[in-house]
Amino acid sequence: MVTVRRRSKLSRSIQIELIKYFCAGVTARSAAELSGVNRNTAILFFHKLRETIHEEIVRDEPPMMSGETELDESYFGGRRKGKRGRGASGKVPVFGLLKRNGYVHAMIIPNAASSTLLPIIKDRIKPHSIVYTDSFRAYDVLDVSEFHHYRINHSELFADKQNHINGIENFWNQSKRHLRRYNGISKDHFHLFLKECEWRFNYRPVANLNNVLVKWWFK
Repeated sequence: MVTVRRRSKLSRSIQIELIKYFCAGVTARSAAELSGVNRNTAILFFHKLRETIHEEIVRDEPPMMSGETELDESYFGGRRKGKRGRGASGKVPVFGLLKRNGYVHAMIIPNAASSTLLPIIKDRIKPHSIVYTDSFRAYDVLDVSEFHHYRINHSELFADKQNHINGIENFWNQSKRHLRRYNGISKDHFHLFLKECEWRFNYRPVANLNNVLVKWWFK
């Protein structure tokens, strides 16, 4: 049965149509025009879809990663003058872990210090697993940890056979490209958009996204 929070006055057929547009990456405003519903109704419906995705992903946390895992941090936020990348002001720092040939897990972090990242890594990755990072100094602690640590120096090259973090960087690129269509995202709601990006990456292609979200929404 649909919960009270998710209950909508829209007909089931319209809800399914809006879910289809959401999964295809159509903005709420465009979806409103295509489906013939009020713009604010579509915006609210899309917001509730993101809440549902966040709720389901958090509830069903994946098991600890093992094997080969790529680690990286990135910074999200609007374009502004000044320093970019690490240390940029006004940006939201995010840490990501990607199991090769598997899923990605991303989370907002207060900073990218070793004291912040190491507990997350230990909580998410099994000991003696292989981890790949770039040459950021915060990952130096992994050299004397229970993990097998390999790093790539991006000032020299981006990949050396298996030694690379191209997978997690691909996730960052896809996420930023998807979020770029929105004219600014409130920091209060950014965690919902981040989980949406994680969901899109882990459950792709679009046809499967639609099947999964319909199941979650109407259960």
